[in-house]
Amino acid sequence: MSRFTCKLYTIASNKCHLTYTEPIIVTVKTVTPPFTEHLITGTLVFTVFTAVLGSFQFGYDIGVINAPQQVIITHYRHVLDVPLEDRKASNNYAVDSTEEMPGTPYLTSSTPTPWPEEESLEVSGLVTMLWSLSVSSFAIGGMIASFFGGWLGDQLGRIKAMLIANILSLAGALLMGFSKLGPSHILIISGRGVSGLYCGLISGLVPMYIGEIAPTTLRGALGALHQLAIVTGILVSQIIGLDFILGSHELWHILLGMSAVPAVLQSLLLFFCPESPRYLYIKLDEENKAKKSLKRLRGGADVTKDIAEMRKEREEATSEQKVSIIQLFTNSSYRQPVLVSLMLHMAQQFSGINGIFYYSTSIFQTAGLSQPVYATIGVGAINTVFTALSVFLVEKAGRRSLFLIGMSGMCVCAIFMSVGLVLLNKYTWMSYVSMVAIFLFVSFFEVGPGPIPWFMVAEFFSQGPRPAALAMAAFCNWTCNFIVALCFPYIADFCGPYVFFLFAGVLLAFTLFTFFKVPETKGKSFEEIAAEFRKKGGSARAPKAATEMKFLGAAETA
Repeated sequence: MSRFTCKLYTIASNKCHLTYTEPIIVTVKTVTPPFTEHLITGTLVFTVFTAVLGSFQFGYDIGVINAPQQVIITHYRHVLDVPLEDRKASNNYAVDSTEEMPGTPYLTSSTPTPWPEEESLEVSGLVTMLWSLSVSSFAIGGMIASFFGGWLGDQLGRIKAMLIANILSLAGALLMGFSKLGPSHILIISGRGVSGLYCGLISGLVPMYIGEIAPTTLRGALGALHQLAIVTGILVSQIIGLDFILGSHELWHILLGMSAVPAVLQSLLLFFCPESPRYLYIKLDEENKAKKSLKRLRGGADVTKDIAEMRKEREEATSEQKVSIIQLFTNSSYRQPVLVSLMLHMAQQFSGINGIFYYSTSIFQTAGLSQPVYATIGVGAINTVFTALSVFLVEKAGRRSLFLIGMSGMCVCAIFMSVGLVLLNKYTWMSYVSMVAIFLFVSFFEVGPGPIPWFMVAEFFSQGPRPAALAMAAFCNWTCNFIVALCFPYIADFCGPYVFFLFAGVLLAFTLFTFFKVPETKGKSFEEIAAEFRKKGGSARAPKAATEMKFLGAAETA
């Protein structure tokens, strides 16, 4: 800002008189163009793109197992020497083909209806178990590795940690890619488990890295690209999993091994990405290296402000004591927030969304669709679109409000889904009710229950307990994911077309819990959030300390 004074005089001749004016003070404010506050540089774009390739692999691994489901099951039967007639193989293949097929009046499980003359119930149960493990072993790996993402990033640095994680991704892809040449069920289950280990690490590393390299004003938008890349990976896996692309009897193993492509690409590009300046400064005390990294990311702009923010963050981090996972449950100040955090993640996973993601082809087949795989791709497209829209919705509305809207909408959709499946045999048009309900179900999920739990867990806790709380939440999320993946085919067998009535009841219970127990966190300090917890829990005891909450980006988890 500049400030100067000037005196104005009017000199007159004999026809004019002399005019004098008082000193005028002129204030000139130097305005920084808006774009310099959130400058997007080529290095930043390149680095974020490289990082979210890991998120893309995550999504690809989630969705890739769905489309070739019946083809893989047929191969399992072949490997296990279960005799199959041509009609059985044709029946299995038809589920994922694009040719006309009749609808069925009841909900099928993830395995085809057993033919008594061809196989015993024991073998049928074995195939069901192997397929469930093929899906759920991925969650087992993620569950184990979710505890170690932050630790690995702190020990090796963000870049090296992602490179090490890619070794797991390549190993899993190779196991699945060569599964057709050996005992396919063993190789696929092992490969899915190893890929799950990779995804468990990357689910913490990618949001952490993006949050640390992004300018403050862009942290939310860039952080949301993690979730967007995941759903994009799901959609791509569904498209190339079509039977005339890679989902055929001849090429399904290549489809499973394709996750090696983004792993190799990311590994090569990571060598050209700068290390996280926050890691360099806060963890290693390398101020010069941090400045160099920041200048690369900011395009040579002044980084004094960023360094000052990191210096303050480092002082706060060193002054606040770390909290262990055990202390989260034994300390009364943390107990209620951590229990609410776990309930939010349980609500996300037990909502039934993964039942749709993992078994959507079977569900659409039951709904009477002649081409169920295309409908599954439609679900992936809707998922991607609403994930992008949720970025703007989260910035406008409160977290609690969006979560309640999403859960309530999913509850209603689950009821209509089951009603459509129950009455499908009487009214053929009910298939459209079920399909519309599925699309709306996914839309409501991405509005609230999809992204919101990670926001709220991070906002419930200050710097000290936050890492332990996020690790516990991630473990809970992966554990519930595993339970759903393992149990859904058996639940579908037992409940038939009524299965989503069960999920509707679960959704209603979690909606009521959210309404009565979960506080709003948007724009509130830790002291205000703690006061809300005391109010909802009936406690009047004040917290030991309060720290003003800084806004956390859309996908920031550390």
